[in-house]
Amino acid sequence: MSLLNIQDPPKNTPFSLFVLGFRPFFLAAGIFSIITMALWMANYSFGLSIPLEGLVNFHWHAHEMIYGFTLAIISGFLLTAIKNWTGVQTIRYRPLMLLFALWLGARLALLFGTQFIVVAAILDLSFNLMLFLAMLQPILKVKQWKQIGIISKILLLGIFNAFFYLGLLGYLDSGVYWGIYGGLFLLIAVVMNMGRRVMPFFIERGVGYPCQLKNSTFLDISSLVLFLALSIVEVFLQNALISSYIAAPLFIISVIRLYNWHTKGIWKSSLLWGLYGSFIFMAIAFLLFAVLPYTDMISRSIALHTLTVGGISLITVSMMSRVTLGHTGRSVTQPSALINVAQWLLLLGAITRVVLPVVLPGLYTSWILTSQLLWITGFAVFIWANYPLLTKPRIDGAEG
Repeated sequence: MSLLNIQDPPKNTPFSLFVLGFRPFFLAAGIFSIITMALWMANYSFGLSIPLEGLVNFHWHAHEMIYGFTLAIISGFLLTAIKNWTGVQTIRYRPLMLLFALWLGARLALLFGTQFIVVAAILDLSFNLMLFLAMLQPILKVKQWKQIGIISKILLLGIFNAFFYLGLLGYLDSGVYWGIYGGLFLLIAVVMNMGRRVMPFFIERGVGYPCQLKNSTFLDISSLVLFLALSIVEVFLQNALISSYIAAPLFIISVIRLYNWHTKGIWKSSLLWGLYGSFIFMAIAFLLFAVLPYTDMISRSIALHTLTVGGISLITVSMMSRVTLGHTGRSVTQPSALINVAQWLLLLGAITRVVLPVVLPGLYTSWILTSQLLWITGFAVFIWANYPLLTKPRIDGAEG
């Protein structure tokens, strides 16, 4: 019997953290983001050295925000969504505990830098492989081949994570760079893929009035092809001029899609404007890549952080909050007021990180510190609001 198929019987317990994938990974991702950002703030803003024993602090920060924080959220979302898409139960109880333990063990091992890098690599890559198999199994069972695209990105994330560790161990010259930037662009691809699927659905059911939003197959394919090309250039060629030629039409397509997805009711719901706002930031990031070779005011770091601090932070809190409400038996149209507070804090953090350094570059370090504090506070508020929901049984008595 496959380890992925081992399931404990349902338990009547007030602590329900490992009943479904979103619970442990959403909670851990929120807590982990606070800890890692606090450590990065101590290093970057206050000059305190993180004792990573030979692992460059920036590399640790980038890797852990990609393969630790963001991938945990995507894991929780997909393990839950695939159950809905296929009608097949995804891993829970002991297999889910094992998957989570691999993720957590890798995070802890990396805090010791290169001292336990082999241990970290084994745990992290085992997590990547088990996650891929846990997602693939129900899809193969019902032959739902349309999900292979998004699952293949999870496999590629594992491959690029392996590049990172091979680079750290000295076996692949560009491995660390490929692992970080390849992982980043793959995560953005996953976010764009999920957004295309759920944005119209969430908006149509969340605004409180009848509306029908458009998805264009032509725009979907064009966006996919252009983003793939941009990713290849940024990761392997590192040619800003070629990136500019690709990013300009990608920006235009992104704006058209945002127009197709827009309805005024978005701005009355924190969960909806957070989702929509994240795609606005991603569109702006493509614009920044397009103009990057022609101005000294904008750096590549600003463009990349527009994707991450702007795009990823808003969509993760919106998505985690909506999934948590829906899968704990609560109304997705009535989130806690604290979620709105968290979203505003993260929005202000994104503006502080990517807009104010361009407007007032003389205060760059101060803007970074402010953004870090806003990030930490925003996710602390998210955890405060969602901890009881993620650890207790559904209020309707159903399992999940």
